[in-house]
Amino acid sequence: MTAEAPAAAASVDGFLRRGWDGLKSGELGSWPIIVGLIIITLFFYSKSSTYVGASNFNNLIVQMAGVTTVAYGVVFVLLLGEIDLSIGSVSGVAGVVVAELQLPGSGHVVPGLIAILLAVVAGALIGAFQGSFVAFIGVPSFVVTLAGLLAWQGVLFKSLPQSVIVIQDNTINNVANYYFSHRAGWIIAIAISAAYAVMTLGRLVARRRAGIRRGNLWLVALKVLAVIGITCFVVYKSNGDPGRGLPFAGLLIIVLLIFWTFIAKRTTFGRHIYAVGGNAEAARRAGINVARIRVLVFMISGAMAALGGVVFASRLNSVNLESGGGTLLLDAISAAVIGGTSLFGGRGEVRSAILGALIISMIANGIDLVGYSASTKLITTGVILLAAVTLDTVSRRRLEATGR
Repeated sequence: MTAEAPAAAASVDGFLRRGWDGLKSGELGSWPIIVGLIIITLFFYSKSSTYVGASNFNNLIVQMAGVTTVAYGVVFVLLLGEIDLSIGSVSGVAGVVVAELQLPGSGHVVPGLIAILLAVVAGALIGAFQGSFVAFIGVPSFVVTLAGLLAWQGVLFKSLPQSVIVIQDNTINNVANYYFSHRAGWIIAIAISAAYAVMTLGRLVARRRAGIRRGNLWLVALKVLAVIGITCFVVYKSNGDPGRGLPFAGLLIIVLLIFWTFIAKRTTFGRHIYAVGGNAEAARRAGINVARIRVLVFMISGAMAALGGVVFASRLNSVNLESGGGTLLLDAISAAVIGGTSLFGGRGEVRSAILGALIISMIANGIDLVGYSASTKLITTGVILLAAVTLDTVSRRRLEATGR
């Protein structure tokens, strides 16, 4: 013990020193988001104690699920240094697809799960179509997706001769309106915690066998404990809502987070995305099929926009001419940027989507709860977005100045 304690202390001291050096050079990590979450929570709690209640906690999870899902796709597009302005319209079209496929008397009724899958496939195909113009012809993504925004909005209007389609399929409606029992919530928490601990241990063992430096074991253990603590807190808080437990929508965004993080960080495809976003010409010379990467990334964006559209349709139990409209486009892009994904490409993580969406949704939820005007919500979100982009720009310049 006496021999291990100084080593652990030295390791922690080294970690803190590296972290401070990183902050000075522009690597801010998630600290601005964590500080922002704390400030937002304290502010709205001072205005209304209901803000931190279990019922509002569950409402917040469902409220942010749609934006988060769409923002996952936005992260991948931004990693390439591209933009997708059509995500709102694509989500609206997907909502219409899933609603039409369950409409009694339409002649093409399919089970709810199949309807959801077909809507996601439709979004992916739209993404592939738009991405092909960017990848093979060289049309700027801003122009292609702006055209898509208008065109798919027109398709939405054309597909809704009546102003509203009510969704009656329980499978579709349960995407945003199903809540697990208290026991099921704890089982899910245990499963997620155990899976994360096992994967972390597996990475440590693999690194040791490969002779790679394992890092600070104490900090790794603290990270695992933090994830377990957050998971258990979420379930505990959700179960405090009378008659409801953990929302299925919450589990959905966590599963998507795990899946897309694995794709981005643990696969060759993910590494190629970062390479293309960092320097497309260098990636091409290294043998990476840049055009294929771009098309696939736009397919991911379209698929996630479509799944987000299903979440929104499920939450409202209907689709209408406003589906995919409003501030969805700006919220999804803002979520990715506020969460830490660079607009310049090559830098960011999938978790940026959930962190940024949490910030935006907490502000929107608090403003609605306290009773501030919609203008206050828009101004606040705009200021935070500008601050995030400014921070990213300054950070990028400092990183370039230090050669990182």
